[in-house]
Formats: sequence, structure tokens, C-alpha cells
Amino acid sequence: MEHEVLIIRLRKESLRKCSLAPLLKRRPERWKWFHCDLGDPVEVGEAILLHPDGEPLSPADAEHPLLLVDSSWRDLPRMLRSVSGSFHRRSLPKGLRTAYPRKSNWFPDPETGLASVEALHAALALLGRRDDSLLDGYHFAERYLEINRDLLP
Repeated sequence: MEHEVLIIRLRKESLRKCSLAPLLKRRPERWKWFHCDLGDPVEVGEAILLHPDGEPLSPADAEHPLLLVDSSWRDLPRMLRSVSGSFHRRSLPKGLRTAYPRKSNWFPDPETGLASVEALHAALALLGRRDDSLLDGYHFAERYLEINRDLLP
């Protein structure tokens, strides 16, 4: 059975660079996508919010939809201010590493963090629903799986 996933995607972000773009074409029926601008109100109900300051995600969290906010690190706080619902903040294991090569000419990137498709894959794996086909079309999939093999169930 597929896990319910809610994805809030900041419309201004380039689809060409979006790691979730391949999933837009084959999105599962149980997934709900919100494409919005900064400040657009979004109501999601009760959900597990992937957040670096949350408690560790575990299979016990599988009873609620998974909420993923797809935006730049810089825009994330403003995105979260316009999202309403009852959230259970959960984090991914601290040792997970991204395979996505980051480079910003304007802003410093955080030392840690994953591409959105990597975070989605890891979260579903931790919820007991690992699906490597989510990485189909993701250029850095093989490297991501290789460097994180010891942390992914």
C-alpha cells in the first residue's frame, strides 16, 4: 500500500533543476501536490512534517500523511508560515548525505540537507515503504544510494 504524501512546491523554483520533476509525470493518485507562491495559504490537516529540528522519523509515524515542502533553504521559513495544519515534526537521520551537487552564486548552502527526492525516498524508507523507483529519472540516484546504504532500511 502506498503512503499518502503531500508536497508543497514553490512555483518560482525551476522545474529543470527540481529533483521531484520526474515524479510530476507519474504522480501516484494518493499524492497531493500544492504548487504555490510565497505567502499563498495552504491547509494540509494533520501530517508528519519533515523538519531538521524534529524528533527522529520512525515506522510509528506511518499513520499520518507525510508532508514535504520543496523550496530553497532560504525560502523555507516563509513557506512554512503560510502552511496551516497539525504538524508532527520529524527528522531524518543526521548522517544522510546528498548526492546533489550544490552551488549557489548568491547564498550559502547549508552544510547538511538532501535534495527533495532524496528526502522523500529516505522518509518513505524509514516509514517501512522503501521504493527505489522514486529515484527513476534522478541523475544522482546511484550515488545517493551508495553513500547512504548503511542508513537506509
